[in-house]
Amino acid sequence: MNPRTFETWRGKALDDVLYECRELFEDMSFPTVRRWRESGGKVLGHFQVYFPEEIAHAAGMLPFKVRGATIEAVQADSRFGSYLCSILKTSLELALSKRVEFDMFVTHPICDAARNLGAIWGRNFPYPCQILYLPQNANSPAAVTYLRNEYARLLHDVEKIGGRRVNEDDLRRSVAVYNRNRALLRELYAIKRDTPWLVSADEAYVLTAIGGLMPRQEHNEILAAVLPQLATRPNKKQDKIRLVFEGGFCEQPPLDLIRAIARSCYVVDDDLLIGLRWILEDVPLDGDPLFHLASAYLEKSSYSPVQHDLRKPKEKMLIERIRNSRADAAILTAAKMC
Repeated sequence: MNPRTFETWRGKALDDVLYECRELFEDMSFPTVRRWRESGGKVLGHFQVYFPEEIAHAAGMLPFKVRGATIEAVQADSRFGSYLCSILKTSLELALSKRVEFDMFVTHPICDAARNLGAIWGRNFPYPCQILYLPQNANSPAAVTYLRNEYARLLHDVEKIGGRRVNEDDLRRSVAVYNRNRALLRELYAIKRDTPWLVSADEAYVLTAIGGLMPRQEHNEILAAVLPQLATRPNKKQDKIRLVFEGGFCEQPPLDLIRAIARSCYVVDDDLLIGLRWILEDVPLDGDPLFHLASAYLEKSSYSPVQHDLRKPKEKMLIERIRNSRADAAILTAAKMC
């Protein structure tokens, strides 16, 4: 999406903007990525859950969040065992069917299947396919240094694909863009928590998810335009139960399911697309940006089953999430394979 495309949204009614965002989210031809490539840009696809997108952004690449899709894995089925989860298969299907094209792909060892995704992907495509090894022991004193060096290793490969050298100032500018994005998403979730009748769970989900499909500056502009309109929406409060949705850390529930829940409940907090909201505070702009990004992943982050951190017991963190959002109940979903 280029600025000229965004300009066509200015002045539109809020409901029209939300409708177009949903259409963009559900379009499996990914027009924002296609336009980026047609303008000569490079695309880095990264698998759920968390990836430091600032690294790709600083190299002038478009980070694309690969989160599977509601499509049939026609070609991908032959690349995986029949027992493996659909997010792996449909993610690969998106690339095999050329619905979306990448110049680099990065996955993570969040599970046994995802650990092997890089090798399977690499056998089917000519571009580099990397594994980002996030620390298995988040409580080790060496974890931050290890992760900082892992980010540096990945940055070296990203520079080759992006065709440009990335310096610390480049990284700081990208961190600033993403700090702004995280602040806007916190504002969206504050509206969702404090006045949930102003934004439904599916609307908030779409507004969050489109950030993984477009340049983050454009996402910032859309959120900055939409959030004030949400806050002044004339919706009336209804008698609905306040709910926390937990378990959407990896494979995302269908949008229709989120919409169905929203019809009868206020979803006041969740862990949907948690990777886009993983870091809870601004990342410092002074000093070594890679070190600060690594430190933020470990020290200023949310909790998730993909990070084993003894300081973040998931049952305690879930209870805190329920209390802080003043929820009446929680829906706990379980990944059926993991």
